[in-house]
Amino acid sequence: MQRLEHAAYQQITTALKVSGQPPHPAEEPWQDVPDELEGIQQPTPAPPQESIMPSATSLPSPPAATEVSGEVFPALLAASTDPSGLRLPSPTPSPAEPDNETGPGNEAAVPLAPAPWAEADSTDPAQAAEADAPAAAVEEPTAPEADEGEAHDLHAPEIRVLGPVEVTGVDSTGHGPRMAQLAALLYFRPGRSADVLCADMDPIHPWSTSTLNARMQGLRSCLGSDPAGNLYVPRRKTGEDPYRLAPTMRCDWTRFLQLVEHALPLGTAGLTDLEKALSLVRGKPFGGRPLPWAEPHAQEMITRITDIAHTVTTHRTPAGPHHDLNAARHAVATGLDADPTAELLYRAWMRIEAAGGNRSGLHTAITRVQQVNRELDCSLEIETTQLINELLNRPGTAVRM
Repeated sequence: MQRLEHAAYQQITTALKVSGQPPHPAEEPWQDVPDELEGIQQPTPAPPQESIMPSATSLPSPPAATEVSGEVFPALLAASTDPSGLRLPSPTPSPAEPDNETGPGNEAAVPLAPAPWAEADSTDPAQAAEADAPAAAVEEPTAPEADEGEAHDLHAPEIRVLGPVEVTGVDSTGHGPRMAQLAALLYFRPGRSADVLCADMDPIHPWSTSTLNARMQGLRSCLGSDPAGNLYVPRRKTGEDPYRLAPTMRCDWTRFLQLVEHALPLGTAGLTDLEKALSLVRGKPFGGRPLPWAEPHAQEMITRITDIAHTVTTHRTPAGPHHDLNAARHAVATGLDADPTAELLYRAWMRIEAAGGNRSGLHTAITRVQQVNRELDCSLEIETTQLINELLNRPGTAVRM
């Protein structure tokens, strides 16, 4: 135990009091995310097949818990109340130094964490047996496409943050990864001054203004201009002009929100667009190692991705016209790519395998969630323990763990 000064103690207790208050009503349309068991019947498992329980040592090790950085108390106050609701407003542009198009930088590319599902496993959700294909192919009604908002230029460069940070036209070598991160910063937090941008890009060793402008020049060269000749990275004319991107720039996160916020109120009629949104996810948001400025955004993305993966499995697992265990497994795998510790999705995985009578797959899901919690040194959630006991104690499924 470490000692806390009285002021720090007061900050923590105040934050916890606020987090304990009743949550705000669910945002539209996220209130349409179904409860874990709402509106579905527990699937009746098919006759189990004899199989040998997979060894825990054959499973890929989950990533270790991420070390928290930055100021803990504001993050605790905000995220403990409703982490999915963190939407940071764009600040009023502040005066900054005019561009200096010279000045070399010496930043190294940030290494990206591997995807947690990299190793093949025959009972992983995305690699299930063909026997679990839906009984009858049903054409899914597609939710109408959402408007692109200001991004009318469908050929504009895209910033991709639902996985390792990438930008159309920017290399993944040299200064490319840092320029891609700078583009993401300018997209999510436009109008920042030079000093703020330099600190956001490297809180420990802030960039110099010359390095910032060199990266801005490199980004401008990579992205080019639209058919009308307007630069996607506009030049600043005065020191009062903000650092910004063109409003036509696109982002996979914005597209994800457009798809799911339109499709969620449609229920099963929006399944196609919900699955289309999940197809945009390539792993952990921001590559799993976001800079401090991006941590609230990454947490919101993880929460929303988990919501959508859960929604898809809720509609795809029960018997009926939308039953498709392979699609449900794929949704679980995508969600666990973004958050390998989401017990809600492990429970969904267990129900999928129980519904298909896949005892080996059921034990793989149980073993993996137990392994994750051992790595995190924490206990399973009560709902997870109850579900494991229920599924293992059903006739024909109980085996020694």
